Amino acid sequence: MNDTTQTQSNLRSEARIARGALHRLRQDLFVDAFAFRPMPPMEDAKVPRLVPKRLRHWARWLPHFAVGFFSVCVFLLTFTDSYISGPLRGVLVGGFSLLVAIPPVLTLFRPVGAFWLSLGAFLLSMCAHAFAPVYGTTPIVSSAYPTHLVVMALVVLRTRPRLAVEMWLVTFGVAGVLSVLIDRGSGELPSVAFFSGVLLVAAAAVRAWREERRQVVETRTVTAEERGRRTLLEERALIARELHDVVAHHMSVIAIQAEAAPYRVENTPPELATSFATIRENAVAALTELRRILGVVRSADPDAFAESDPEAPQPTLATLDSLLDSVRSAGLNVEAVVTGAPRPLPQGVELSAYRIVQEGLSNALRHSPGAEARVEISYVLGGLGLRIVNGPPSRLAKPSPGAGHGVLGMRERVQMLGGEITADHTEDGGFEVAAFIPVGSAAGEAATGGSKA
Repeated sequence: MNDTTQTQSNLRSEARIARGALHRLRQDLFVDAFAFRPMPPMEDAKVPRLVPKRLRHWARWLPHFAVGFFSVCVFLLTFTDSYISGPLRGVLVGGFSLLVAIPPVLTLFRPVGAFWLSLGAFLLSMCAHAFAPVYGTTPIVSSAYPTHLVVMALVVLRTRPRLAVEMWLVTFGVAGVLSVLIDRGSGELPSVAFFSGVLLVAAAAVRAWREERRQVVETRTVTAEERGRRTLLEERALIARELHDVVAHHMSVIAIQAEAAPYRVENTPPELATSFATIRENAVAALTELRRILGVVRSADPDAFAESDPEAPQPTLATLDSLLDSVRSAGLNVEAVVTGAPRPLPQGVELSAYRIVQEGLSNALRHSPGAEARVEISYVLGGLGLRIVNGPPSRLAKPSPGAGHGVLGMRERVQMLGGEITADHTEDGGFEVAAFIPVGSAAGEAATGGSKA
């Protein structure tokens, strides 16, 4: 019973292998056999350096010229040899010579179709030699077979190595059957089949070597790009660490001096003490956020610090009130208006919206001192709308060194999320930033689900 089961399993496996081989044969030689697949010219790097620069453009087409020259030689040779036998027979064999000479050129555009056309010419030459020989003594030495062998080699070089086996089986399988039908015997067919197999295996080896070499070049290119990208990330991390060291030092000094300043003055006014406390709180908050950003830059996972560092979470619109209070304490009279039903949004949208509002208010403080500002947040069906507008300054703004990239940063954030943004001066001399960030329903549901969890 076990032997029978094993035998049936082996038969099924062999049948499966046979079906797979037939399927591949059908896909390679029958499906879209005459599809247009032009051979591109050689790459400039493959053109020999000895070729003058003026001829390099034409040298790229050297393989096409070589195949075309071969086809012309085949046609002239067969037509000239056959025309000696008489005008009528020469014309007939001239047509056959054209049928033999076309497939090599056709391999440049329709390689598989060229194989079938060349195979037809080869089989036709076998029939012609069997019933009405016109030149040569056997079908094997006729011009059709050597040309067919060249066509098969060209097809292998242009397509894939496994076509060498498939074309060899089809060619000599059909040729063997035809030899039996026309009662010509096998003759030289086995020896020629062996020679053809060796030549096609060599062509397949060349094709496989070229394909492997191309993959190696692609792998090296990708590796070089990855190495360059990794180097760039390492340089950015280094710059971030250096920036942290510089900024953290000065912000620490500001925080310490702001904390110690009220104790250096007797009877410090409450307003002054509140201002120093606000300065210290902003400095400490900046240090905390700077450390968090540096941690994200140095981490391979951008979300690595979202849960492991709860003391420094990503700012969202829910924490916008603290930002507004900080700006008000700095002297900017700001009003916030929220329309629509607030809902949880994806983390990237929340963070970008917060940064846009933060940058818009910072610009108002920097460039429009004494002005009033208004922040409008609109929760709409398709996304989130933002509008930060401020009036004209009431006094001259001091120069702000290092500024000028705020609007660009806002544009990059919005464009990264597929939104739109406008930033321009208003008619009364103020400034307005209006942005819309789209939020898909799937993203909104995911964010809602994540918040409920």
